[in-house]
Amino acid sequence: MLKHRMARGSPRPGGRLLSMATWAQFESEASQFAALVRARFEAAETHILATLRKDGSPRVSGSEVAFQGPDLSFGSMPNAVKALDLQRDGRCAIHAHPSKDGDAKVAGIAIEVPGDADVTGGSHAFRLELREAVITSVEGDELVVRFWRPGLGVRTVRRR
Repeated sequence: MLKHRMARGSPRPGGRLLSMATWAQFESEASQFAALVRARFEAAETHILATLRKDGSPRVSGSEVAFQGPDLSFGSMPNAVKALDLQRDGRCAIHAHPSKDGDAKVAGIAIEVPGDADVTGGSHAFRLELREAVITSVEGDELVVRFWRPGLGVRTVRRR
């Protein structure tokens, strides 16, 4: 079974490379867009984390995020099923609390950050290696999807 704890530039099935970035790299590459995404996440305390269950089906859970140093970070209680999902397969997405100003989401690979169990109480801490960031909004009669991927800049797709 393929483990998805891949570092930046690691191969994925089919031989293509996954480009990953820290939050700081995202900010460096697309500062205005990163600020918009961050503002959507900072506008509410809780968001939706999507992980993969052992059988491959999706699991959604509430989660909080923090911007710490170069990373977008999040955590969970000790032995929570979302943490077990991420330890097994780090692929995930986090959808910011919805807003009339548009929806923001990020996706990538969760990397567990080791901590002192005496300090954390056994809680799990993760940082997200970003594969993409997206803001979706409605402008007039169009659905506007703006997205960023490492090394590709920000792109916009409009749909009627």
